[in-house]
Amino acid sequence: MAATSVAQYLAAQPKPSQRVLRQVRSVIRKALPEAEEVISYGIPAYRMHGYVALYFAGWRDHYSLYPVNARLVATLKPSGASYDVNDKGTIRFPLSEPVPEKLIAGIAQAKANEAAERAMTRAAIKTRKKKTKR
Repeated sequence: MAATSVAQYLAAQPKPSQRVLRQVRSVIRKALPEAEEVISYGIPAYRMHGYVALYFAGWRDHYSLYPVNARLVATLKPSGASYDVNDKGTIRFPLSEPVPEKLIAGIAQAKANEAAERAMTRAAIKTRKKKTKR
């Protein structure tokens, strides 16, 4: 059965990964207090300004955040965290290592800023279209 809430999603995960995933959820919620927490594509997501800013998911040996690219991670200058970024927009963290809270919070805030910029651009385009119809 597909999860309909983040709590339900977490409860369905293997016991060893639940603690880590709850910690990841907590970090994201603190970083994005205004975000709406939803399930999208079957995994937890955080919606802001009409856009999903960030997703996370648990796997057997790691957990992932989406969409995150290497350029974004490089701007945050992470230190000491073990992670892997692929070219499809995924950053993976091993379940066996401490949660890099500062890095995850930075990623969440950067993705929230991107969502806000997209919303402002969309609003500006709508305003221009209304003005040209007159």
